Amino acid sequence: MSVALQSTMTLGNHFATELPELAVPWQAAEFPDARLLVLNEPLAAELGLDPASLRSPAGVGLLTGNLLPDGATPVAQAYAGHQFGGYSPRLGDGRALLLGEVVDAHGALRDIHLKGSGVTPFARGGDGLAAVGPMLREYVVSEAMHALGIPTTRALAVTATGQDVYRETVLPGAVLTRVASSHLRVGSFQYAAATGDVNLLRRLAAHAIDRHYPHLADAENPSLALLQAVTDAQASLIAQWMLVGFVHGVMNTDNMTISGETIDYGPCAFMDAFDPASVYSSIDLGGRYAFGAQPLVGEWNLARLAEALLPTLDDDTEQAISLAQDVLGMYRDQYNAAWFAGMLVKLGLAEGLDDEVTTRLCTDVIELLQVSRVDYTGFFRRLSAVARGDASEVRALFADPGPFDIWAERWLSLSPDPDAMDAVNPVYIPRNHLVEEALAAATEGDLAPFEQLVAVVTDPYTPRPGLERYADPAPDTFGPYRTFCGT
Repeated sequence: MSVALQSTMTLGNHFATELPELAVPWQAAEFPDARLLVLNEPLAAELGLDPASLRSPAGVGLLTGNLLPDGATPVAQAYAGHQFGGYSPRLGDGRALLLGEVVDAHGALRDIHLKGSGVTPFARGGDGLAAVGPMLREYVVSEAMHALGIPTTRALAVTATGQDVYRETVLPGAVLTRVASSHLRVGSFQYAAATGDVNLLRRLAAHAIDRHYPHLADAENPSLALLQAVTDAQASLIAQWMLVGFVHGVMNTDNMTISGETIDYGPCAFMDAFDPASVYSSIDLGGRYAFGAQPLVGEWNLARLAEALLPTLDDDTEQAISLAQDVLGMYRDQYNAAWFAGMLVKLGLAEGLDDEVTTRLCTDVIELLQVSRVDYTGFFRRLSAVARGDASEVRALFADPGPFDIWAERWLSLSPDPDAMDAVNPVYIPRNHLVEEALAAATEGDLAPFEQLVAVVTDPYTPRPGLERYADPAPDTFGPYRTFCGT
């Protein structure tokens, strides 16, 4: 380890020491030929890490888990999960490691976590590795989500391992260094519950409260308060996904965080043409995780969290169930309130307008987009021009603009604020065809398209000359889009 990193960096191990039943000490595979591909310098600075040191050989060793500060105790985390509705009692970090925690510039604890760092006891027959393309996908999409103001895990770096990964073809390998408020998941509680150790469940709940909701520490019923807080966080998060047209693609319970951050950018995508049935995952054959299904899947996942927490909610099972149902019963109203509030902002409408009128406007515009399969992001960004008096670009999005004209007349009568609209409706998102273009080039060794794409989507609201292609939906020749989890 270089002097700069060794002398200034400490990796905490709160998770591993407080919850040893959920942590298996492990080491990353050796990657002697590792080479840094991309480093998130602003995030490094936020974490108190020196970007120049991270670019050094010792820094690359840190980013791959091969050279760690003294006292670091990397672990593979244990968790269970429902995957596409089927319960798996033992999932865990099959190709990932929690290196430890750091305190960031804001005084918050942040996980430093690896993905693609080699087999662990949870590998379930997998090779424990990751390819360059999927790791760069997680980097660009998670950073775009952060720029959009959506709670998310983030990417600190992607490092080429110098080793081949065998999938449908031979691909160059990579490790993603991921940063999160924590990696506690619904599946963490399912795993703890399956042990039958109620004390472990209580300790896990206390750990989650201390980490994410410290204001609940003195709650009369801490586990119930935690369930409420996670329900609130997830209702807000999923509403934000829906407002920007994001499709997660693999909403298994092990991919729902307790913090309310988006995690796991495998088969994810942003919609072009609006369609609630949009599915981009190659393995989601039944559309379980389609765009329009995400709010209800979130509710289903929260019910699994409630089930896991039941023994800690009340000693009387029937009372515990009643308490959990009361919390879960509020989810739909919370989600709807968050979505409608966000949609009003997207439409530039002030608070205090007639609820019935604005609710109808919001639902009607979604129906318009669905019937005409209009580009979702492009429509909302261009809509501000209508408020400024020029409807030509938006009308051109519709084969028959007549229904839009009728809707727009009602909307304009409420005096929308075009500047407010431009502040929340992005010009640029990680368009699927541009992501694939960038990943294909990077896999062949050319990172320039990827770096350009990252620069564009991390400043999503500012239109810039020469970047018009980044604002356009995929051409018809792009065809149906499918993504893969990368394992």
